Amino acid sequence: MVTYKVGYFVGSLSTASINRTLSKALIRLAPDDLEFTEIPIGDLPLYNRDLDEAYPPSALALKDAIATSDAVLFVTPEYNRSIPGALKNAIDWASRPWGQNSFDHIPAAVIGASIGTIGTALAQQSLRAVLSFCNARQMTSPEAYIHYSPEIFDDDGDVLVDSTKEFLTNYMQEFRDHIERVLTVLPRS
Repeated sequence: MVTYKVGYFVGSLSTASINRTLSKALIRLAPDDLEFTEIPIGDLPLYNRDLDEAYPPSALALKDAIATSDAVLFVTPEYNRSIPGALKNAIDWASRPWGQNSFDHIPAAVIGASIGTIGTALAQQSLRAVLSFCNARQMTSPEAYIHYSPEIFDDDGDVLVDSTKEFLTNYMQEFRDHIERVLTVLPRS
């Protein structure tokens, strides 16, 4: 059985992030042939093209983590109807210097949770636009705008509502299938 290595980004820097809790749930519900590693974004300096000639160690580690991943999963909150700054900064580092875009052809999926009723719909649309420019091969369906509440998720990432658990299990199976389809056509080197 082939095992796919998935690097995942949590868009929030908070240790108590509901999206970190969602990431735990997704990992638990994922098919057994997906292996997950978080790609940290909290130690990156603000992107500055003046550093393109001498990338900082944290940015090199970011690019290396993506390079050793077969796919990436973005689990993101919504800040001011868009992408959290730390996540956008990480994408900027990973997609630079020009011609060395780490996201080129990588299978990718986007999901997020919010206490609001529209989940993270606007942040996800912003993120999808950025990932399109970066030439990531995005899973476009099913979309997943998760309304978060303690009645649905406990702090350890257990899903307490069967319909949500079923939806997220299906989402992760679809992501796994998406990875396989993309890598069949565009294998990672």
